[in-house]
Amino acid sequence: MKTALTIAGSDSSGGAGIQADMKTMLANGVFSMSAITALTAQNTTGVKAIQNTTPEMLSQQLDCIFTDIFPNAVKIGMLPSVELIDITARKLTHYQAEHIVLDPVMIATSGTELIPEKAVSALKEMLIPLAEVITPNIPEAEILSGMAIHTEKDMEQSAEKLLQMFHCAVLVKGGHAQGEANDFLITAESRQWFHGERIANPNTHGTGCTLSSAIAANLAKGFPLPESVARAKNYLSGALAAMLNLGKGSGPLAHGYALNSEFIQEKCTL
Repeated sequence: MKTALTIAGSDSSGGAGIQADMKTMLANGVFSMSAITALTAQNTTGVKAIQNTTPEMLSQQLDCIFTDIFPNAVKIGMLPSVELIDITARKLTHYQAEHIVLDPVMIATSGTELIPEKAVSALKEMLIPLAEVITPNIPEAEILSGMAIHTEKDMEQSAEKLLQMFHCAVLVKGGHAQGEANDFLITAESRQWFHGERIANPNTHGTGCTLSSAIAANLAKGFPLPESVARAKNYLSGALAAMLNLGKGSGPLAHGYALNSEFIQEKCTL
């Protein structure tokens, strides 16, 4: 069985972060492991508190993982400090980690800022250049590229700029755009649009975590990047279309919508 590691923050409500990542990886057929970078107190209405993991604890988590069950792919999410970014970059380099998918988490779905500006700079300098692909949404791509994005042409230009800056593939996600939810992937060899129907579901908590984790899972299984993106996008669409409705705010996705066995069936009521 292939394996994948998520390096991210914990979401106490289970909809995003480590919890969404591990559910997604399981649903996409890989064994998942985690290195937790922060504890958050949050639910579907917003983030109430954040407590960072110490650099020493993150370092030991990564050592334990890489020296025992070496991951076939790595997904990176919330890294809330320069020190944690530095530790992550050094460990991934030391262990020569493969298939790194970096979701540059900066702002929560609720609008809460998750990392300070100096951490964004460290992310750009230390970690993004190690990635096989980064998966910014439009606001994140604007921050990283320093340009406004209003049209699909702007998405292409931003992706091109990020490719030149960081020398890694870039998937600019169109979920924040008007109209259809189309994503643009650029690599050193190709440019490709992934078209998707916008699903009328207000419960979108953890969509970015889910997509990037599904990409990592498919890379771990040996699919090439464009096919991994296509498979991940189809999985995300299915999780949204399942219309799970939990919580008082922007609720979580139905990560297990395609799982079916006797062990997950609900009790029959007559």
